[in-house]
Amino acid sequence: MIPVVFALAVTLIPPAAPSPRPGQWGWPLSPPPAVIRTFDPPAAPWGAGHRGVDLAARPGQPVYAAGAGHVSFAGRIAGYGVVAITHGRVRTTYLPVEPAVEAGRPVAVGTRIGTVQDRPGHCGLRHCLHWGLRRDLHYLDPLSLLRSQVRLLPLWPPAGPPARPR
Repeated sequence: MIPVVFALAVTLIPPAAPSPRPGQWGWPLSPPPAVIRTFDPPAAPWGAGHRGVDLAARPGQPVYAAGAGHVSFAGRIAGYGVVAITHGRVRTTYLPVEPAVEAGRPVAVGTRIGTVQDRPGHCGLRHCLHWGLRRDLHYLDPLSLLRSQVRLLPLWPPAGPPARPR
């Protein structure tokens, strides 16, 4: 019997990897912020939940594109500035943001897309940036773009001459 040893392999491929290529994602704020509220997907598409993450931010703080794509929306919704960026089949959203880009503009990872608005409310009395991620009609955790996955892979013994019987 040949013993099988397992090794850890770390990849930067998030679950259901969005395009562009994995590893091409970054934080929308610099330095990487504290996460005030995590992703809490609803049990049903119409149900209660939190369809993104809230990141600690300060008014006027620059907001950056988390990935390469093109701006699909930049404007106001219910008084809040919103920027949406389409990255192939996925879309990231950022609010409340005073947009510094216009719809249709291509952006690279780290392109400044606006600044955090002075609009407390979503995070109570604190200021935050709500960062969302969607693939088609499904909301995903935007932090998955930044995380590595750990996978177990077999580590086979090196090929060599057969062992001599004892």
